[in-house]
Amino acid sequence: MPESSARPRVVILGAGFGGLECARALARAPLEVTILDRQNHHLFQPLLYQVATAALSPGDIAWPVRAIFRGRPDVTVLMATATGVDTQARLLRTAEGLDIPYDMLVLATGATHSYFGRDEWARDAPGLKTIEDARAIRRRLLLAFERAEVASDPDLRRRLLTFVVIGGGPTGVELAGAMVELARKTVAGEFRRMDPRATRVVLVEAGPRILPAFPEELSLYAHRALERMGVQVLTGTRVTGVDEAGVQCGEERIAASTVVWAAGVTASPAAGWIEAERDRAGRLRVAPDLTVPGQPAILAVGDTASVVDAKGRPVPGTAPAAKQMGRHAARVIAARVSGRPAPGAFRYRHHGDLATIGRRAAVVSLDRVRLTGWIGWWFWGIAHVWYLIGFRSRVVVSFEWLWSYLTFQRGARLISDPAPAPPAAQEAQLPATMEQARRRA
Repeated sequence: MPESSARPRVVILGAGFGGLECARALARAPLEVTILDRQNHHLFQPLLYQVATAALSPGDIAWPVRAIFRGRPDVTVLMATATGVDTQARLLRTAEGLDIPYDMLVLATGATHSYFGRDEWARDAPGLKTIEDARAIRRRLLLAFERAEVASDPDLRRRLLTFVVIGGGPTGVELAGAMVELARKTVAGEFRRMDPRATRVVLVEAGPRILPAFPEELSLYAHRALERMGVQVLTGTRVTGVDEAGVQCGEERIAASTVVWAAGVTASPAAGWIEAERDRAGRLRVAPDLTVPGQPAILAVGDTASVVDAKGRPVPGTAPAAKQMGRHAARVIAARVSGRPAPGAFRYRHHGDLATIGRRAAVVSLDRVRLTGWIGWWFWGIAHVWYLIGFRSRVVVSFEWLWSYLTFQRGARLISDPAPAPPAAQEAQLPATMEQARRRA
């Protein structure tokens, strides 16, 4: 370690699950730790879809990073945007002009949406990775109901009440189920000129089945449960076009007001900063101990790292996996600064796969144990509450879920962001736009 500082300097880039767990696990090490993130909060992404569908408020699933480390004088928290890494000088560059020196650097920068080369779809089919994404989707959903209430044209109303989710993984399944519950349970009976129960929710999956990482019987259960709720599930269907008027699936055109992308992710550009080898998703190919080959001062965790388990299978991009990597990275760093033997290779322990389908319905796969329905839903809820940061968050989310379960009400249904209604002339043109789209199809 360089002797420019009394204590070795560890910089953790990213305050997600992996970065946060790494910092926590270094609590007793003789280090100066700096956590840098573009946001000032840690976000519990597995529940982000509930913010998007008005079940929870952003503050219920996010926690200020400074508050988490209030009692850790060894930890400095910085809100800034990283732009690159000078591996020779061991400096992290930021857009704010601040260069942060490090002795060891942990890249925990996560992932963002991947549109598989069709980035122009992002405007009309936003993904769900940040609070801003969730608020934007929530605004689209709630505005669709409000505009359908004042729409006089039947075609326009049908388009406004059609929501499409692209991608049949856990996020897509959970979003689709929550959308149909919002329309057919929460806001039903609150409108006078239209019936929200006429809302059409379509889940589109290019593969042969939804939840492909789950056992086949659980995928089939989820498929049937969604259809019973009223979701139209299209498997083996590839999206070929997305625009402001809807989605093109081969020869079929789906006119929709709200489209959400849940079909793929790509890693942050961190790998490019250090000119390291990447996989197809842009993740860093790391050594077994999570260090970057040829650059032992740099480690990668979470969605930033491409890691395989003991059987050669890719480690999933989940919160438990990221937390395990964060703890292992901390052990590597602590051993190095104390002169102890290295902890060896990272070993991933799979704790199971979980996805909720809707109220009183979920699928859980735990080794040989399979849970569905009401029992699966309660197990899913307890597991997610347990992973939340802070006692207050656990209490708030538990109360919100119980209230929603008993009353079907959702307390985060404010349209607070600037979103003026489209001008009358634009509304008048929408049916014509849809007709043109049908003719093109």
